[in-house]
Order: sequence, then C-alpha cells, then structure tokens
Amino acid sequence: MRHCFALDLKDDPVLIAEYERWHAPSGVWPEILESIKSAGILALDIYRTGNRLLMVMEVNEDFSFEKKSIADTVNPRVQAWEELMWQFQQPLPWANEGEKWVLMDKIFELK
Repeated sequence: MRHCFALDLKDDPVLIAEYERWHAPSGVWPEILESIKSAGILALDIYRTGNRLLMVMEVNEDFSFEKKSIADTVNPRVQAWEELMWQFQQPLPWANEGEKWVLMDKIFELK
C-alpha cells in the first residue's frame, strides 16, 4: 500500500539546503533508517519543490500508523531526529495542532 504526505519547509534557502544535506545518503542516522524499516515501511521517498515536501511511503500489510507512532514516541533517537528536523519544517496551514506530515487524499488513479 502507498501513502503520500505533505509538509512545508521554512522558506529559507540556507535551511532548505541544510535539510537536504541531512537527507543525503550519509546524513540520515542509522537508527532512523532502522526505525523506518522495522515499522514495515518498504520504501520511502521525499520530493521537494520550492519549500513544499511530498513523502511517498510504500508499506507492507502489517504496517500500522498507530504502532509506528507509539514506537517513535518511546525511541529517544527518533525523538531527537524529529526535534532536529523541526528546525527546518513548518506545518501546513491546514494541519491539525501538533501535526507535521499531513496525509494526502488520493483523488485520481490511472489504471
């Protein structure tokens, strides 16, 4: 199954460049990659245009947003990563309080 999310970065070229450096192959902490994989996320891609991000996640049949959220809450390394990333990110105007990545609704599919 595929899920797509959106989030904005702060509209600052210096911060955007630093955010991209953190997401280079050697920039993401190994513990973060492990937490993603162990949750049942098979593939995860992030795209950027301007300061808008699109994240595409492919998950296995055992994946659960609730389980992932609970695991992240008790993982100090994930919490440290999220705090670090929040320096570069800002919520979408329509995001709920405390919501970062907003799940997008699929409105079209070509078959």
